Amino acid sequence: MSTYQRFQKLNELRIKRINFERAIKDIVFISFGVMSAAFGLKSFLLPNGFLDGGVVGISLLTNVLTQIDVSILLVLINFPFMVIGYTQVSKLFALKTFVAIITLALCLAFINFPLVTNDKLLISFFGGFFLGLGIGLSIRGGCVIDGTEVLAIYTSRKTTLTVGDFILFLNIIIFSVAAYLINIETALYAILTYLVASKTVDFVVHGIEEYTSVIIVSQKSELIKDAIINHMGRGVTVLKGKSGFGKQGHRDSDIDVLYTVITRLELQKLKTEITKIDDEAFVVENSVNDIKGGMIKKRPLQE
Repeated sequence: MSTYQRFQKLNELRIKRINFERAIKDIVFISFGVMSAAFGLKSFLLPNGFLDGGVVGISLLTNVLTQIDVSILLVLINFPFMVIGYTQVSKLFALKTFVAIITLALCLAFINFPLVTNDKLLISFFGGFFLGLGIGLSIRGGCVIDGTEVLAIYTSRKTTLTVGDFILFLNIIIFSVAAYLINIETALYAILTYLVASKTVDFVVHGIEEYTSVIIVSQKSELIKDAIINHMGRGVTVLKGKSGFGKQGHRDSDIDVLYTVITRLELQKLKTEITKIDDEAFVVENSVNDIKGGMIKKRPLQE
């Protein structure tokens, strides 16, 4: 066997190992996600007639109005979104979504979860938390148990609405119908449940620690680069740029543009370091959902 063939064989084994590890992680995420969502629904929301937003909210609202089993409603209402996921995302995504929703329906139908509390505020908060935790873990596992996001993505591609616009519009309709057909108090608690659930989803999917990417344009880029590396212990990438138009009019000279990613807790320290060196530096900040690799998740070097 030649060196190239041996390398190719090792690369194939590495890819298989990565795929296997990813599949195990997906199964774990989806399993815990389904159980968390089922716990939030049966121990908090369902016994007390509470609602949420999205497809789960539509299922809960229909259950309150018609008394049809919510496990059946979840499958029926989510089915069109599975089809959309099949055509718009991938076959694997649709398959995992189908399995997750069927499993959630079976958990709701056959597993008896204890009723935790009758306090309305606690029901709304923790019901939203466990439901959001379940939805977030499922997304981390590569599927959804609430088809709202799939429909929103599809709609954003066909119309001028953004994903956020569509989800907001859909939830306004759900809460308005709840207020009209049930009562305003139920709708208000539903809004609170939805807010808790959506924030929990954000934490689970994007992480609690928020990152910020920073672009720095300065004539003293070398000194700023040294400060980022030596004083903050963070990595920095140097991009080759060319001056265009600024405070001093048109310029035609090469310039180093610095790019770094830090946590939001380090942002003020970075700004201070930049100001010490060049208080006229041009600094652009952007929020980053998550990162992989580099030095950002490693312990900073000691000053």
